[in-house]
Amino acid sequence: MHPSVFAETTPDKPAFIMAGSGHTVTFRELNDRSNQGAQLFRALGLRVGDGVAIMMENHPIYYEVLWAAQRSGLRYTAISSRLTAGEVEYIVKDSGAKVFVVSRAMAPVAMELAENLSDVTLLMVDEAVAPFGSFEAERARHPATPVPDETPGAAMLYSSGTTGRPKGVKRALAGGSLLEGEALTAWAREGYGMDPETIYLSPAPLYHAAPLGWSMNVQRLGGTVVMMEKFDPEDCLRLIEKHRITHVQFVPTHFVRMLKLPEAVRAKYDHSSLKVVFHAAAPCPVPVKEQMIAWWGPIIHEYYAGTEGNGRTVIDSYQWLAHKGSVGRATLPVEVKICDDDGEPLPPRSEGMVFFAGGGKFEYHNAPEKTADSTNKYGWTTLGDVGWLDEEGYLYLTDRKSFMIISGGVNIYPQEIENLLITHPRVADAAVVGAPDDEMGEKVVAVIQPMDWADAGDDFRAELTAFCRGSLSGVKLPRQIDFMEELPRHPTGKLYKRLIRDAYWAQAKAAAGG
Repeated sequence: MHPSVFAETTPDKPAFIMAGSGHTVTFRELNDRSNQGAQLFRALGLRVGDGVAIMMENHPIYYEVLWAAQRSGLRYTAISSRLTAGEVEYIVKDSGAKVFVVSRAMAPVAMELAENLSDVTLLMVDEAVAPFGSFEAERARHPATPVPDETPGAAMLYSSGTTGRPKGVKRALAGGSLLEGEALTAWAREGYGMDPETIYLSPAPLYHAAPLGWSMNVQRLGGTVVMMEKFDPEDCLRLIEKHRITHVQFVPTHFVRMLKLPEAVRAKYDHSSLKVVFHAAAPCPVPVKEQMIAWWGPIIHEYYAGTEGNGRTVIDSYQWLAHKGSVGRATLPVEVKICDDDGEPLPPRSEGMVFFAGGGKFEYHNAPEKTADSTNKYGWTTLGDVGWLDEEGYLYLTDRKSFMIISGGVNIYPQEIENLLITHPRVADAAVVGAPDDEMGEKVVAVIQPMDWADAGDDFRAELTAFCRGSLSGVKLPRQIDFMEELPRHPTGKLYKRLIRDAYWAQAKAAAGG
């Protein structure tokens, strides 16, 4: 139940393979380097419960940093490589990280914020640039033996709400032995049949919760991870055939891109090695999932869960075909509850807030009010989604985190974008919503109420795009900017964003003949 075990039993087996370069790291190498990394963290003064922040692209050293932190009892915070310097700085500081490890590719952002992290040890992978020290050189100074106080650490990843800054999801450290499994490890083994024979394809950025968690659990179980540096639909099919991939997780956007390949291209590659394919992170359009099951067979699984780890639902292909659109039923001992605005449970087919009862405990780091807001009077917790249950207990989601935008499996939070747009001197009001997008699922649309209606035009659109680009990462930039003479606000100030969002979805439905 830990890579260190397989460093002894199958030392020369690949723990992971970089898909593009073919660079391979064995379990022995991963174990030795993560031991050295753990020794380095101790030498830098980090103790059990302290934090390390990591910002890299999908890089060969990523896993050794993760496992170094894990085996020394640290909380590790993986940060998106697409964030701006200000966004990264906030997460590093809020997490309380004492060490910040970046790759050379992240230098443009890392160098911008370095002077504001004077109390954090700065390390860089691949030709370090001052004030960052060389991670590899510092690691090499230490022995490849375990630290004497080994104990499991855990991820503390940041999951934003619909307003304000992102929040760190913090769970209690397990303590005890490294060999004790986690709930996700048991799910991987018992639910999806992962074992030492597993060859897992990881097609998404490792800083996301699911790729990080699933791939580390494959290594816990002695399997091999094939990590794509960047997703490409045909390359994905080629890798499945080349490496005889058995397990893979996707987001629906990956499905869409593979399905859009010409039939002749799709037919070139053998996918018969696949045993389990599972997806999450965003709603999957029913026609897309139907096509995937028709193409790959009934090996497609889906789950609904959050970084918070407070519960989950699961569904396989057969169940889904009988309950199309569902994200599944809760796994015991957790129950799904649908509640009204007063927190009272509702009967089947009634829409309300989705709560998990009997699930794992969590807190939002440095945000007790947000932790409290996620819990109702019965102690049940919510991710903020709206949905309903059928009579058999299958969950259907009808809304997501008060208009959170999910584009290509990435969560985008409108309030941050709105708060920036409203600071523009010629913007009277702003709303940001998710509109349908064939490839990405949703796209970011900004609806602007100009101070002067005469400004509503292409020149102002270009100006606002440039204005946003200076402060927001690319994934958050509005793909479309529209204008309204007056946004629909209640006299109390509440914005009726649903009216704006629903108009885009209705237009798309009408255009599709629905």
